[in-house]
Order: sequence, then C-alpha cells, then structure tokens
Amino acid sequence: MNQVDEKLMSMGVVIPEIILPAKNVDIRKWAVIACDQWTQDAAYWEQVEKIVGDSPSTLNMIYPEIYLNAPDKADRVQRIHETMDRYLKNTYSKEAILCPPRRAGVFIERECLHGTRYGLIIAVDLECYDWHNSAKGLIRTTEGTIRERIPPRLEIRRGAALELPHILLLINDEENILMTLLKNVLHGAPDAYNAQLMMDGGKVSARLLYRRNDWAFIADAFEYLLRKSRTTLDSEQGMIFAVGDGNHSLATAKAAWEEYKAAHGGDSCLDHPCRYAMVEVVNLYDPALDFEPIHRIVFNADQDLVLKAMQELPGFECSTLISKNELVRLVAQDNNEKNRVGLFCGGKFTLAQFDNTKISVEFLEPILDKLANSSKTTGGDAISIDYIHGIEELFRLSGAEGSRNTGILMPPFKKNQLFTAISKNGALPRKTFSMGEPSEKRFYLECRKIS
Repeated sequence: MNQVDEKLMSMGVVIPEIILPAKNVDIRKWAVIACDQWTQDAAYWEQVEKIVGDSPSTLNMIYPEIYLNAPDKADRVQRIHETMDRYLKNTYSKEAILCPPRRAGVFIERECLHGTRYGLIIAVDLECYDWHNSAKGLIRTTEGTIRERIPPRLEIRRGAALELPHILLLINDEENILMTLLKNVLHGAPDAYNAQLMMDGGKVSARLLYRRNDWAFIADAFEYLLRKSRTTLDSEQGMIFAVGDGNHSLATAKAAWEEYKAAHGGDSCLDHPCRYAMVEVVNLYDPALDFEPIHRIVFNADQDLVLKAMQELPGFECSTLISKNELVRLVAQDNNEKNRVGLFCGGKFTLAQFDNTKISVEFLEPILDKLANSSKTTGGDAISIDYIHGIEELFRLSGAEGSRNTGILMPPFKKNQLFTAISKNGALPRKTFSMGEPSEKRFYLECRKIS
C-alpha cells in the first residue's frame, strides 16, 4: 500500500474498483432513481418500467421499496442477483453491458432543480462507521436507524455480486476546498458519461479520477477537514462524514460486512470487498444542495384523531386556517417561541404549535409512534405512518375529499447546524430531513463488485 492509500485509509477512504456501463448502453434507460423514493406512487415506477423496457438498466438490479411487501419478493431478489451475474458476463466483448473494473473515483456534476451539484464517488471503510446513535466514528449517522428496515435490505445485499450506490455522505466544507480542487484538477478532462436523466432527473456528467497525484490532493483535503473538525466540534477523534441520504443502505452494508466477518473470521477476510461501501461525497454547503424536511402522513387517522394525540405535546395549541398556501407559509416562517407543523386532511388546514426546546421531530415522533401502535382507528383499518418527500406529494395523498389520511407538514431544517448537532447529541430522530426534491435524489449509474 503506497503512502497516498495509507493516508486515505487512515480516514476511512478507499479508491474503488469502479464499474461503469459500456459505451453502447443508453444512460437514460440505464440510470434510475434511488430505490427509497416514490414509495407511495406506483405510477412513477410503472412509468420507469415503460421507459426502460427490455434495455439494460439498473432498474433490474435494485428493489424499489414500494414493492417491499409484494408477494413475489423472493422471486424479485433472485432476479436481481441473476441480472447482476448476467451483466457481469462478457465484460470484455463487444456486446458487454458493463466495462471492466477500473481503480478510480468519479467526479460528478449534476444539473437539477436548485442548480449544479458536485460530488465525488469513493468507497468508505465500514470499520469506521457505526449506525448507533451514540457512535463517535469518522463516519456518523445523522438520523435514527429503524432496525426493522435493515433485514429486508440485507436479503438483497446478501449474495449480490454488485453494489450500486445511492448513499450521499456530507462533508463540512464551508470553504468548498474539495470540490474546487476537483474542478481545477479535472479541467478539460474527457467525460466518462454525459446524459439526460429520466423523469425530470436533470442532467449528469462525470469524469474519472485515477492519477496518484490527484488522489494525493484529495487525501490532503480530507486531512484538513478532519483536523478542522477536531477543533470546531471540540472532538478528539473528529468527524469527516455525516450520512445525508441512504442511511439504511449504509447500515445494511455494515450489517452484511459484520455478518461476513463473523462467518469467516481471521485476518484473511479483512480486505474483502464487502468491507467497503461505495458512496457519493457532497459538500453540505453546496448551493445546489437544498435541505428539505421529510413530512409525515398518518394513514387511516383523520385530523381530529391526530390533533387529540398531539395534545400531549408541551405548550400545544392549534388554529384553523383557510388555505394550503397560508399553511405552507406559516410553517416555513421562523418562530423562536414555538415549533410549528401543519396538518391537512380532506380540505381542512390546521396549524399546530408547541414548545421549541427541541426540534419539532423529536417531540412529534413519539406521539405518532404511540398513535400507530394504538388500537384506535377511524375506519377499522390499522393506523400507519409513512415518510413523504415533497409538499405536493403530501397534499396529493391527504387532500382528497373524505380522506382519512392526515398529512403533517414539517418545518424547514437548517443545514448549518447539522454537524454540531450530531457531534453534541448523536443522531437526529429518523427521517428528520432530506436533501432536495425527490427528482433530485441520486440516480444509480456506477457499480462495484462486493463478492
């Protein structure tokens, strides 16, 4: 291992053996959005299937989570594994779907709703990551991990030949050192791919990072960010990365590695590919990285029932409003005295306020969990909670006349507080924030062997 690799490894970073789609593959059909998006919109995924048709696509190697409870789950997982094996065959032939592996990173430019976002594809050492709330490693989770969500994902990763990343790791780089460096280093370099993405996903282009000198500069940038974090966060170990998107996917990768390590043991397994996970690194302060709250929807519970449960909140009060626009405006408005959330069900708008000694999600989540676990319903069906990206999607699901689904509009999340909050208090409650609109989420493009 050379000095650059050693330096990177000391910070939990590894240069991946990247696998890109072959030149003859249509990127617009190949790249699909992260599997944890549009979980209540079957029409979205049906349209994706129509666009892809019989063409080679990452759609055939992922499991859209809208189908996690489908009766054919086992068959789907088997087809995913078979497709991975099939795509890996004939890598060096003219009919190849995948290019041969190349030891390189990928510098990404993604044009989306909020501007051009920059990212760097690397692999990270799962030994440096722990998803438990109080963990103090170099890579830290930003939100509570729902244990029950790991096993179904583990079924897919276990036995898979490839991983496809939709995990976004944040760096606390207010000076924008890393991405500025990469733009300068790669100025004029040829594109590895350049394509329009389907379903309003914007445009994406990428260039490969494979020269040792480039990685030496990257290692220096990461080292600087680590030193700075030790001072600004008052932390002896420091923290380089915070998980922005894909928390449960990274937790699943960690579980798969721990499972493999326990089964094989000894030093011989310590450099196995499943010890690492491929991710995209993005700067917390990227102007195009828009932080959005993740809203809640309570199925089979009308607004009165939800409001009754919320009366347990400290300092609770509520008022009826006349329009959606007024509700959105008031929830988004800064208010130092109270936390605010908006409730919407079948045309009825309510602004709820309560004490702001903690962020709103910390107060609200236990109330909703208790409601979901109760025997009370408003129509005989079980109450359940889901997490919704995007205001319009929330109103679509709860706005129909006579609806018994209550949408809960969450307030904005201030991203400049993220690293300090994680360092001081550990992980935030689950599904506190999301980065960007649903269409801006990461699309699958690159692969890496993990078996």
